[in-house]
Amino acid sequence: MGSELTADHQQSGAAATDAALRSLIERMAAGDQRALERFYECTVRRAYAVAVRILRQAEAAEEAVEDAYWQAWREAGRYDAARGRPLTWLLTMCRSRALDALRRREPAEPREDIESLSGDPADPHDDPAYLLDSLQRGSAVRAAVEALKPQARQLVALAFFRGMTQQEIAVACGLPLGTVKATLFRAYQQLKDSLVSRGFGAGA
Repeated sequence: MGSELTADHQQSGAAATDAALRSLIERMAAGDQRALERFYECTVRRAYAVAVRILRQAEAAEEAVEDAYWQAWREAGRYDAARGRPLTWLLTMCRSRALDALRRREPAEPREDIESLSGDPADPHDDPAYLLDSLQRGSAVRAAVEALKPQARQLVALAFFRGMTQQEIAVACGLPLGTVKATLFRAYQQLKDSLVSRGFGAGA
């Protein structure tokens, strides 16, 4: 009886999580950047774990994860709940971006067993301390971004999450191009200083 109650509780929790993620994806489809940030916070640990198992390099894994979230942002309107859970949708994109990166990195090496890499239990990057370090970096970045002034935070979000050029940002926001360039320059410098102060400098 106890095991049945536990299973029911877990299923209920999973359903609630799926519902919350579906809601965030719907908001993302409507252009809500805050929803993307929240979606990232809720799922990045799992996404990074998939990417790092395949690529086995922290920097490459981080780039694959960024590509996956950018794809999720662009394709949020195409998400179909009837075809799979939100997390499965994201991890499928993350896995594809990681495999693409692996193929680009090793084009001359045959990878007939490439699919097996995603489940390698001996991967040293599965170490909890390693994953925690990555999450700490992500938390530090979010804290640094939140410390920016509202306008700077908006421009950084447009440049990073939407991949807009400075000229496109200037047109979209109705700002002089010089203002956009200066604001982004100061924002990036502030982000760099903030991360360095948290121990995440270029050599960290």
